[in-house]
This record gives sequence, structure tokens and C-alpha cells, in this order.
Amino acid sequence: MPETSFSREEIQSFAQLSPFELKDKFIQLATAAQADQPGQKETTARAMLNAGRGNPNWIATGPREAFYALGYFALDESRRVWTADNLGGMPEKRGIGGRFDSWVRRHPDLPGVELLERCVAHALDRFGFDKDAYVHELTDAITGDNYPVPDRMLVHAEQVVRGYVADEMFDKRPPAGTLSLFATEGGTAAMCYIFDSLMKNGLLHKGDKIALMTPVFTPYIEIPELDTFEFEVVNVQASLFAETGVRQWRYPEEEVAKLADPSVKLVCLVNPSNPPSLALSRRVADQIRDIVATANPNLLIVTDDVYGTFVPGFRSIAADLPRNTLLVYSYSKHYGCTGWRLGVIGLNEDNVIDEMIAAFPQEQKDRLAKRYGTLSLEPEKIRFIDRMVADSRSVALNHTAGLSLPQQVMMSLFSLFDLLDEGQAYKERIRQIVHRRLDLLLEGARMKISHDDQRAGYYIELDLLAEAERVHGKEFATYLAKNYEPVDPLFRLAEQTSVVLLNGGGFDGPEWSVRVSLANLDDLDYLQIGHHLRAIFQDYAAEWERAKSAG
Repeated sequence: MPETSFSREEIQSFAQLSPFELKDKFIQLATAAQADQPGQKETTARAMLNAGRGNPNWIATGPREAFYALGYFALDESRRVWTADNLGGMPEKRGIGGRFDSWVRRHPDLPGVELLERCVAHALDRFGFDKDAYVHELTDAITGDNYPVPDRMLVHAEQVVRGYVADEMFDKRPPAGTLSLFATEGGTAAMCYIFDSLMKNGLLHKGDKIALMTPVFTPYIEIPELDTFEFEVVNVQASLFAETGVRQWRYPEEEVAKLADPSVKLVCLVNPSNPPSLALSRRVADQIRDIVATANPNLLIVTDDVYGTFVPGFRSIAADLPRNTLLVYSYSKHYGCTGWRLGVIGLNEDNVIDEMIAAFPQEQKDRLAKRYGTLSLEPEKIRFIDRMVADSRSVALNHTAGLSLPQQVMMSLFSLFDLLDEGQAYKERIRQIVHRRLDLLLEGARMKISHDDQRAGYYIELDLLAEAERVHGKEFATYLAKNYEPVDPLFRLAEQTSVVLLNGGGFDGPEWSVRVSLANLDDLDYLQIGHHLRAIFQDYAAEWERAKSAG
């Protein structure tokens, strides 16, 4: 294959972009490369294989069918109250549980109705809800005829999602205390709300020192650099090797020890990690717990656990350190619902954040009392999680805050589906999908990774320079680093094979690493991507051999 058509200087300039912006450049190259060569038949056009983004190519169909079935019931309830052409009324609470049972019996063939009935029955059984109250919440919410009340999250929906989090994020062993939840527009909104409210409440200040456990999802790198924050960032790097040329993607003890510095106010982690896709080890979780118990008791932790369901027996660090941890979870990847924008922030009611606010100097308390004074006669008693809700709507619009109610219904049905046997079977199926794709990728590339029982497998990060050393020795790896930019392989892949991957350096991983999403292409596409990666490597090796002969 020929070398890339870009100069080294051009590649250097592109490498300054965020990996998600650089991806667009790769897509342009890959799309251009799809064009037929003169004289070729249309059928020979090369398909673009974009493994650069984590949007899964599966969806959970059952909970969606249940959602649509509920919509038909809600419309019947609306027409029951008021019917005039295309006009209906607001569903009535009294007796709605019985009417729901009757409606289910009358519509046995409606897709989703059987699962909807089981979801409602499970919720009533597990959480002890009043039937009329719960069915009315679902019915009124899917209709979307009211503002969210409470604005942080619907009462029953919060309990259902709390049960889901207890099972899936805490391995059915939740910590003591009650986890309060704030429903958000996906995990992305959760991140924005957390950083904003920590600043607004004086828990973080511009220029403060925070830590990132890297490699990490790029926005956690980019947000602290904004002029709003300008945080001093300490990287806790996963830099252990299993053997020569094989990264373990685990944190050495001395790296984690950086969190013992009391000037480190906050640490952010994605667990399982993105891109390495490994759950935090017990050793590291215990070390962080010991640091909080001794050297840095007010260390705040933001843990983004979106991939937790892909690891058997996963347990969030929020279970070990509930008083210090803000838990972020999104339904997007597990259920194939990125377009729904479904996320939550979880904070234990017994937490150090509220304690820190209560201990502020009077001048700072007065400032915050003025900020939130229109919401309560006792603004100092407003908890941090409710301050986030207010801040999300610039306080003045707190009365119209909250995630849209149909979204909260979908979140509830996804959660209840998971708590049923068919939801557990679905979970095992999607775990098998990503691991099968990983095996095919490695087979095609002939690359080696470390075995790890805590691997989610949603992504894989491959260190190409380490692989170069493993296969051809240190001299070859040195040649690559000296003569090419770290993103050169990605330009070659896009131009020559129409394969799009992301640069691992954009996630604060090794500069010569690449991130492959194992979620968004067909199985055999990953075998093909592996072959292309191997071919690119062979090209570099041939260039190295020619350079040695010429020298």
C-alpha cells in the first residue's frame, strides 16, 4: 500500500483536534476512498467501516413495545375523561389500576402488552407501590400533559431506577443509606450539571487541582481546560504491562497514591474505563477507600459507570465510598437508546458534599442563600442534588426543570425489563456480542491483549507501538516513533481501507494507541478491520526494512 497523501506537518496539525472531531476528517477520507477506480464495477466499491463511535447497532425491542402499548392505554384513559374529535382529557387516578387490568385483558394481541403487564406487576411486588398511584404516574407521564413533579424525578420512577442501580451498579449489595437520583438528558448532561453546580456552590474553584484516571472519555479531559474552570489536572495513569508489548491497562499503586494529596479536590473516572473497557480492580478500589479514610477524607469522586452492565458482578466505587461519590449512569449503550437521552446522577443522602456546604463560612452561606432564596424560606437546607436541578435551569426556572416525563417512563420500563428474566437474558446476549467481535478483531490483527475477567469489551484500546516492539523488537518501535506521527496509521487506514478508528492519545492514553468500538458494526467487519490493521503494520515493517537496506 502507498503511504498517506498527507505530509507529516499536516498530520501534526490535525492531531491537535479532539478525537471526535478528528474522526470527521477520517470519515471524509474514508468516504472519498469508497469511490470506484476507473473501469471498476460498482459492486467493487469499498464499504466504509466506522468503528470510531460507540453507538451500538442493537436495540432492546421488548421495553419499547411495552412503552408503545402503554401509550395506547394512556390515550384510552384520556378519551375516557373527555372526547371531542382530536381532544382528550387528563387521565384520572381513581380506579386506574383496575381499568388497566381490564384493558390488558381486552388487548391480548397488542405487541408489548404482556411485557408491560409483567413490568407493572413486578414493580408493585418489589417496591410495594399503591396500584392506582403507580399506574397513574405511568399513564400521566407517557401522555406528557404535566410538568415533571417532583422536578428532580418522578416519585415511583426514582424508586424503580434505584432498584435497577442497586442490582446492576451495586451487584445487589447497595451501600447503607438512600441513593437520591436526578434524571438527566443522558450522561452528557449529568457531567455538565455536576461540574457547573460544584463551581456554583463553591466546592470547586477556578484553578483547583483535580485528578483524572486515564485513559478517559475525552470530555473529562477537555472540560477542565475550559476558561470557566482552568483546573490543574493530575493524571492517574493506567501504565502497567502484563508482559513486554502487552498493556494491562491497570493503575500502579504509586499512580493511585497521587489522590492522597489533600489539594486534589476531585477525581473523575469512567468505570469500566473508556477506551480500555476494564472495570476498576478490587486492589485499586481498596486503595482509594483507604486514601479517603486517612489522607483525603473530603475527596470528591465522579464515577461514570455507563458500561458497568457489561461486566459480570460489577460493583461501582459508589458502593465502597457512598458518602464521597457522585454516580453517573446512562442507559444509552446497554439498551441501544442513545437518541432517548436517558441518564441519572446518584448521590447518597448521607454525603460529604452537603456536610461541606453546611460548614462553609457565613459569608459563603449568605451568598448561596441569596442564589437559592427564591426556592425556599430555608435555602441552606436545600441538598446539593436539588441544587443541581435548580442550577440546570438557572435557578429561576426551577419550577419547570426536570427530564421530560415520557423519557422517565422509558427509563422506568428499561429498568423493570432488566429486573425480569428476559432482561437478564438480553444482558448476557449483548455481552456475548461485544466479546465475539473482540475475538474476531484480534484474530484478524494477530494482536495479543492481556486476559482480564473485568473486561467489559465494549471498546478495546490497542497500543500499536507496544505491539510493534512485541512483534519486531525495540528497534522497529523506535523507527516508527522517529519517522511517523502517532496518528499516521489512522490516516492510512482511512485513506487506504475506508476504516475509521479513533486515536487513543485523545483520551490521554498512549499516543500510538487506537480505540476500536466493538458495538457498532457487524461481527465479520471486525475480522476485516483486524486484517487491515495487520496490513498497515506490514507496510511499516517493509518501509523499515528498506530504510535499513538504504542506510
